[in-house]
Order: sequence, then C-alpha cells, then structure tokens
Amino acid sequence: MLVRKMDADTALPRGCEVLLLEDDAPLRRRLAAHLRGLGAQLSEAGTLAEARRLAADLRFDFALVDLHLPDGEALDLLRQRVFSENTGVVVMTAFGGVKKAVEAMRLGAGDYLTKPFEPDELPVAFLRCRAQRTAERREQHRAEGTAAGPDFFFGSGLAPLRARLEQILTAERRIEHGLPPVLIEGETGTGKSLLARWLHREGPRRVRPFIVINCAALPETLAESELFGHERGAFTDAKQARLGLFEAADGGTLFLDEIGTLAPATQAKVLTAVEDGTIRRLGGTKEIRIDVRLIAATNRPLVELVAAGSFREDLYHRLHLLQLALPPLRQRGGDLLALAEHLLERIAQRHRLNGVAITAEGANRLRAQPWPGNARELAHEIERAVIFGPGPHLDFAHLGAPAAAAAPDWRHPSWRLPEEGFTLESVVAELVAEALRETNHNVTAAARRLGVTREFLRYRLNTAPPPAPASSLAAPE
Repeated sequence: MLVRKMDADTALPRGCEVLLLEDDAPLRRRLAAHLRGLGAQLSEAGTLAEARRLAADLRFDFALVDLHLPDGEALDLLRQRVFSENTGVVVMTAFGGVKKAVEAMRLGAGDYLTKPFEPDELPVAFLRCRAQRTAERREQHRAEGTAAGPDFFFGSGLAPLRARLEQILTAERRIEHGLPPVLIEGETGTGKSLLARWLHREGPRRVRPFIVINCAALPETLAESELFGHERGAFTDAKQARLGLFEAADGGTLFLDEIGTLAPATQAKVLTAVEDGTIRRLGGTKEIRIDVRLIAATNRPLVELVAAGSFREDLYHRLHLLQLALPPLRQRGGDLLALAEHLLERIAQRHRLNGVAITAEGANRLRAQPWPGNARELAHEIERAVIFGPGPHLDFAHLGAPAAAAAPDWRHPSWRLPEEGFTLESVVAELVAEALRETNHNVTAAARRLGVTREFLRYRLNTAPPPAPASSLAAPE
C-alpha cells in the first residue's frame, strides 16, 4: 500500500473537474463524498462505456479510475487515448498488481493507488500526476529547443523580426492571461509553423499543450466540429459528444495554420473565442470558458482576403494587433547558406552520415535558385543531394549550372515605350503572358521565371487573366 501524508498546501484546485470510474457502488459513494468535500466538480461512472461518454462530453482535470470493470479493463481507455492531454489519470486496483500498474503508467497514467487506501492520499496522487506531466512537457520542449534553436532560424538578416519577438515574449511574461493572438504572414515554406512552435516554447505556456491544425485540410462541413467540438446528436453521425481543439488546447497554445481558408461562419466563432474567451459546441447551448493562446498563420496577406470579401474584417483587425511577416528565402541574402548548413547537419544526423559538406560550386548553385518553395524546398533539395549524390561533397549538379549572367536589369529596359502610353498593370499582364508562352503554359516554370510563387501566379491568373497575344510594348527596331 502506498502511504502518503497530505501537506497543508496539497489541496485540489477549487472547482476542478474529476471523473470517478468505480463499479463498486458503496466505495464509489464514499470516494465521491470525499472528493466533493475537497471542492471537486464530480462526474461518476461505473462502466467503461459510461466513462467514454463522459470523457467525450466533458473536459476533466483529473480521472480516478478502477482498473478492473464489468465491461473490461480501464487500460483500454489509456490505450485509446480517451482522456485529453490535460487530464491527470490515477488508477486504482484491488489486486496489488504491480504489472498492471506499471503498464498503466507506461500508457500515460500519472500515479496509482492500491486498495484500500486513505482518502487523504487522493489529492497527493492527483498533484503528482500534474507535476509529472509538467516535467514531461518541460523535457519535451527542451529537446525541441536543441533541434531548432532561434539562432539558426532568425539568422543575421532578420534582426528586426527578432527584436519584435522579444517584445512579444516580454509582454507575455508580464501578462500571461488574456494575451492577444499572433498573426504570422509569409509564403509557403518560410517557416511559419517553426516560428509558432518557437513562440510557444519560449513563452510562459511552454509546459502546456501546443496543438496544430491546418485549416486548409479541413472540409468546410467538419471545420466547426473539429475546432469547437459537438454535442451528441448535433448531426447525423454525432453518436457521442466530442471535445474540439479549442478545449483540448485549454491553458496552452492553438496554432491555426492557413486561417484564411476558414468559412465566414467559422471565422465568426473564432472571433468570439478570441474576444470573449468562450466557445459553444456544435449543437450545444452551454458557453464553455477557455484560456487559449491563439497563433494564426497565412500564406496570403489577410488584407487581400478582406478586400476580396472572403475574410471578416473584424477578425482581421483582432489578429493583426501582433503581426509578424516572414520574408521569402530569396530575400534573406547571406542567411541562405547558413540555413542550408543547418539543414544539412540535421539531415546528415537523421541518415547517420559523417563528413557531408557543401562545395563552393554547390553554394553558388544554391544562391542562384529563386526558391519559390522557400526553406521547405531547400530542405528537399539538400536531402535529395545527400541520398542520391555520388559522395559526401555536395555540388547540387542536379540543379543545373549557375547562371552565367545577371538577370535583366529592368531599370534599363530594352523596350521602346509606345507613344500612346501604357499602364503598369498592362506591363505586368504582358510579362505574365510572355512567361506562360515561353514555358508552354507551365505555371510552375512560369512562376520560377517571374520570381514569384506558384500560388501567387495562380491567384493572379484567376483574378486577372493575361491579355491576348498582341503586345502593346514594341521591341526595339
């Protein structure tokens, strides 16, 4: 039997939600009375089925579960991850089975009690759960910090961004609750998710959950349920209530990548969550309070989406309070090679290779590329060279020879201006049309020729199709 004495300051937080799973009715009543006396908001269950229903319907701070139940073992709840990351689980067993207790701990339980035990042991066991989970998250974030430190990420060319981030972190440490959201804008592959993780890891919520969702991957019909959860019967297949990601991230950080793809109705609920700190599940009437730090990201400027009518202006202004812009790789100058060296080191470690290095010719080839896919594309090309290259010295021959001459300098154009004049929009339209003709209408190749991303060129073609082949700019005679 585990013997613990309850210290004066080891009381349960007043109003915390506790699930009690015990099939022995008299014992359950005694435990329930003691837990309520400690200030817990209690939900009771006597079977695995009831526990699953309650765990889906409610968010628990702690769960006290008997291992052996009429319809199975509580280990199944741990294997199936029925409880959220924030729930501290204490298991009980009447058999003194150390083997089962050890397995429960391996599956995520924070402590165990052997029946019979003293009621005063309960709050100590719960608090041990919380302390263990905090330690695990601290170690996890320490490991993540060594994998991608800020020095590699920011480089010498992003000093203004680094200074802005330090201002944000200073404010966070001073005001941990009620923090405004952060909006990160940048092209695909510039490192928006990496920056979001860095912000979470360096902030005061580092030991709390960090939950990521790519909004572009959510079908419009499921986005609201995924983010805010749903009640049983809210729609045809809603056989059980379900927590949403806002509730799952309670106390921590929720990262909404590509927030600009959300439907207007879902944007309205996000605005309510940000402004009021409350959500309402799909099909529900109860307002649920949450404490979530929101970080949002987009690869298209939200101001453009607002102008197009596809993004709410009020949500944009709420998100834009703390805005960070990540420049594309082609604008980061000397940072490119430092980033390439860092990526190469990580890739070589993953493949357990030593002595791999970038040659001078390889460095020139890397500098000559426009990198429309940014850091993600750079990492893919480096890994391709590591895996398929002839040796440890990487010259990136598959990228082709470095450009022999500089790109045309449009400050000294070779065009003769037409007498009737022209507009800048017409020039851009004709350049797009010419790039498409030269690349046989290959959008990816045309975007590379123009030095823009494929997504930007597709957006341009959808909103402003190129003109007919006739040119309003005359070639020199």
